[in-house]
Amino acid sequence: MNAAVRATVRVGLYTGAKVYFVHEGYQGLVDGGDNIRLATWESVSMMLQLGGTVIGSARCKDFRNREGRMQAAANLVKLGITNLCVIGGDGSLTGANEFRTEWSGLLLDLVKAGKITDADAKKSSHLNIVGMVGSIDNDFCGTDMTIGTDSALHRIMEVVDSITTTAQSHQRTFILEVMGRHCGYLALVTALACGADWVFIPEMPPEDQWEDHLCRRLTDQRSRGSRLNVIIVAEGAMDRDGKPITSDMIKKLVSDRLGFDTRTTVLGHVQRGGTPSAFDRILGSRMGVEAVMALLEATPSTPACVVSLSGNQAVRLPLMECVQVTKDVTAAMAEGRFEDALKLRGKSFENNWHTYKLLAHINPPDVKSNINVAIVNVGAPCAGMNAAVRSAVRMGIIQGHNMLAVHDGFDGLAEGQIEPITWTGVSGWTGKGGSMLGTKRSLPTKMLDQISKNIAKFSIHALVIIGGFEAYMGGLELVQARARFEELCIPMVVIPATVSNNVPGSDFSIGADTALNTITSTCDRIKQSAAGTKRRVFIVETMGGYCGYLATMAGLAAGADAAYIHEENFSIKDLEMNVEHLVHKMKTTVKRGLILRNENSNANYTTDFIFNLYSEEGKGIFDCRKNVLGHTQQGGTPTPFDRNFGTKMGAKSVLWLTDKLKDCYRHGRIFANTADSACVLGMRKRSLTFQPVTDLKAETDFEHRVPMNQWWMKIRPIMKILAKYDIKLDTSEHADMEHVIKSPKSVQK
Repeated sequence: MNAAVRATVRVGLYTGAKVYFVHEGYQGLVDGGDNIRLATWESVSMMLQLGGTVIGSARCKDFRNREGRMQAAANLVKLGITNLCVIGGDGSLTGANEFRTEWSGLLLDLVKAGKITDADAKKSSHLNIVGMVGSIDNDFCGTDMTIGTDSALHRIMEVVDSITTTAQSHQRTFILEVMGRHCGYLALVTALACGADWVFIPEMPPEDQWEDHLCRRLTDQRSRGSRLNVIIVAEGAMDRDGKPITSDMIKKLVSDRLGFDTRTTVLGHVQRGGTPSAFDRILGSRMGVEAVMALLEATPSTPACVVSLSGNQAVRLPLMECVQVTKDVTAAMAEGRFEDALKLRGKSFENNWHTYKLLAHINPPDVKSNINVAIVNVGAPCAGMNAAVRSAVRMGIIQGHNMLAVHDGFDGLAEGQIEPITWTGVSGWTGKGGSMLGTKRSLPTKMLDQISKNIAKFSIHALVIIGGFEAYMGGLELVQARARFEELCIPMVVIPATVSNNVPGSDFSIGADTALNTITSTCDRIKQSAAGTKRRVFIVETMGGYCGYLATMAGLAAGADAAYIHEENFSIKDLEMNVEHLVHKMKTTVKRGLILRNENSNANYTTDFIFNLYSEEGKGIFDCRKNVLGHTQQGGTPTPFDRNFGTKMGAKSVLWLTDKLKDCYRHGRIFANTADSACVLGMRKRSLTFQPVTDLKAETDFEHRVPMNQWWMKIRPIMKILAKYDIKLDTSEHADMEHVIKSPKSVQK
């Protein structure tokens, strides 16, 4: 929430508006006085890394009745405030819309009561409202993610990882209760990201006799050698008759029936706290900018809107349409229409549910396909690779295929380091960083002869390549060699996994979110040390090759003054301007600075050069320190986003290969030589799509190993505005109001 507050204040001030804080939510609006205070640029400094909200929030009974709203209107009119930005859940946003709807009536009553003049009423004749959804439950229809959800998932996954180690040592069953009274998003994503044995969510209660099914599943897992059972319960979980299913009920069931050593953990408000994740900071910042734009462009006839996230785009949606769909979900659940409730939650939620259900299979099918699918990791290791391998292996086994693990990249494929991999062989992989299979950067060009021989020797019928730019290049080389080596005429899929986020055909790569959080938390510590010493500037070098994604996004998440990247040329004049900007900042406002530099942003303006330049020019005003983050960015346990993303990508890739294998089956053998039989599976805007590796050549800058067009370049100006640079914000990309409801049965979330 603080990132959204900071962005709203700074962009508002940047556009020349007066911006006010309303402390303590609607209560502050009703009470007025000191609760409504002018905001300044400095008043939102050093708040990005703080959880909760620094301006406070409170439940307010007064605002629910007309007298309270009248008092709130009087307070706003006295200060000339005609634009209101509300961050909260559907209740807060519905209240804001009601306030706006009756605004003219409230003004009339205030004039009659002599509390404001006719001139005051004329000046404040209409109120513009824009909403941003702040809710850890992700229970608001119309946005892919609400502010706070990703951070809550971080807290939950930290607990799951801690529990996993102790549970495996003791051979225990753990029942974890997470928040979500009306929405099972947190429970579902947690279950998907940790490979839980069972999940209880309000939208999809278990079938009758679920107790027998659950006990059977846990027993099967133990018989397979699993030392750990994890059950995730949303606090609002219920059965088909609407009776609550509690963690204590499940504990009693497992202990009494199976005699398993069972423990319960109720996370409670831990999930709401802590430092916000990089994703939430960027989301809040982008929504804050869009909210100000929406208010400035609003007219008296514009309906109240809510700023939402659709894929990687910030969009505006009619507020009350979104609220209505959110209410429709609750109604569907109350009436027992659970399939409808699932659909109304949106495509993302539905996909998560179906992926979880598929991967939660216990008994592999009796029918074997006699198909061998090999999985290989290529390029530098990154967090989330193992989650993709695990779900690909398990989905393959569910489809009846034999799964083969290739160790050490294309080298291992050439040297025959290939062995079968089983269901239990990938147990517990989702939470492990790096690459369990081993990975190398080598490309297949010089090894094509040995690779084709081993594909024939091990009867490999399909190939999953998980990795960075080398994985894409390797896939392309294998396809181009099909004319010479018939063995390479098999379906292939490339899954982007690299901290650099530079694979063509995908807006996001597995591993980039974990690296981004590592950089952001390091920058937080650095800024904290600078806050203690005052007048200090830190220069931090990030990874990313020639791709400036990490530097740009970390700059936005950590509140950097500048981020130098290869995609945006900079000269000595730009460096000079940045130094002058910092000198002015140190003398007038905030006494610290943070500069990020992508490792390959410029061959001559190196990190050392920039450090020396800033040190020299800042003499007597500020001192400098530099940090090269290096390989810390590739390590660590994967974030919830990377676990979930990797799991979905791995599962989807094998389902696609299974369909392709049927299409390519000719005269008793597999033969695939069309362009669409070798694809990159990528996230484009809001959907996972398969694009032929050969088609993506035209979109790729091979010299610098980056896609030619990168979506995140459009949000770079936001970082500069929030750092107080006088630049123009291009609003041509800002979406007009979209309608959340496309048809009664198809609802976008």
